[in-house]
Amino acid sequence: MDPQAFNSNSRLRASDADRDRAASVLNEALAEGRLTAEEHSERLDSIYAAKTQADLVPLLEDLPAVSGAAFPVPAPAGVGPADQRGARIVAVFGGATRKGVWRVPPTVTVVTVFGGADIDLRDAILPGPEITMRAIAVFGGMSITVPPEMRVVDSGIAVFGGRDISGNSAESERPDSPVLRLEGACVFGGIDVKHKQRKLRSLKQGK
Repeated sequence: MDPQAFNSNSRLRASDADRDRAASVLNEALAEGRLTAEEHSERLDSIYAAKTQADLVPLLEDLPAVSGAAFPVPAPAGVGPADQRGARIVAVFGGATRKGVWRVPPTVTVVTVFGGADIDLRDAILPGPEITMRAIAVFGGMSITVPPEMRVVDSGIAVFGGRDISGNSAESERPDSPVLRLEGACVFGGIDVKHKQRKLRSLKQGK
C-alpha cells in the first residue's frame, strides 16, 4: 500500500483494515532494516491505538510503499461482518488465548509485544479451505496448535528469533486438507506451531 493513501487532515475514523494495512508497512520496513525492533514496537502500538486516519500518517510518512501482497486477503462471498470480528488478536505486556469452538476469519493478525498468545485451531470453525495468519512476535511468544489434517505453509521471517514449525502429518498431505498460511515476523521472539490430535472430549461431543 502507499503510506500517502491516508489523508493527514482526515478526521475519518480508522478501521481495523486501515490499521492492519498500516501495520503491514511497518512489518516490511522491519524486514528491510529500515526500522529497529524498538521503533517497530513503538509504532505498532501507536497504529493499533490510532483513532483516525490522520493519526496513522506520521507513523508511515518516512517509509516506502509495499506491494499489494501485504493487503489483507478479501473475504470469500457470503462471509459477512459478523464473521470478521476478532480478525486482530493483540497481546501487549499480557496474554491472549483463542481455543475451543471459535469462528476464524479468512485473514487474522496476531500480535504479541512483550506478551504471549495461545491459538488453538483444532475445534475452530474455519471460513473455508484456507486461512491466512499474520503472526508478529516482538519480544514475545506465540503457540499455535493445529489439527492433524491441517497443512501449514510458513513464509514468515525470524530476526533474532525463532520459528518452530512441526512437519506436516500424513493427513495434511491429502488434496482436500485445510491450509494455514503463516506470515509475519519474529523479532527477539518465537512462534511454535504443532500438530495435535483433538481432545477425547471434543471427539465424543462430535459423535
